[in-house]
Amino acid sequence: MLLFETERLVARPLSLKDLPALTEILSDPEVMKYSVRGVCDEEATRKFIDWCMECYSSHGVGPWALLEKTSGGLIGFCGVGPELVGDVEEINLGYRLARRFWNQGFATEAVNGVMNYAFDQKHCESVVVIIEPEHMASVRVIEKAGFGDYRTHEFHGRPVRLYRITSQDWGLHNSPGA
Repeated sequence: MLLFETERLVARPLSLKDLPALTEILSDPEVMKYSVRGVCDEEATRKFIDWCMECYSSHGVGPWALLEKTSGGLIGFCGVGPELVGDVEEINLGYRLARRFWNQGFATEAVNGVMNYAFDQKHCESVVVIIEPEHMASVRVIEKAGFGDYRTHEFHGRPVRLYRITSQDWGLHNSPGA
């Protein structure tokens, strides 16, 4: 089931058929350097996919598989899903890409596609992003996408930046002429 596409990517729900390819991506220590989960083996990746499928059922959103249009291969995931931030359940943007797809604009393209889908199709009111301040590549992707202000927050015992963008602000940032 195709959810949306961008110039170079197609997004669809993750499924257990993605387990081998996603395990390869999530077992890379560089890919998982800033993850609270850490490196994922096959069992941890299976649990992540199961959680994603539960999110699709319960919230209608979740991390989605990203496929490169030209090859059809899985390059990672990007999506929005429920995340407990303090005492509040937020809709949180998250993504991971295989290292060979870094520094080619795929993350920015995926984030823009997901955000358009989240606001236009799923009618989310706002989306947060939780990023460790040292993760400068991710900070650049998010800021390029239109997330501006952040507040410092503690998440899983780590100091992080908590960015938020509302549907209205996203529309203003991404309207023609913006």
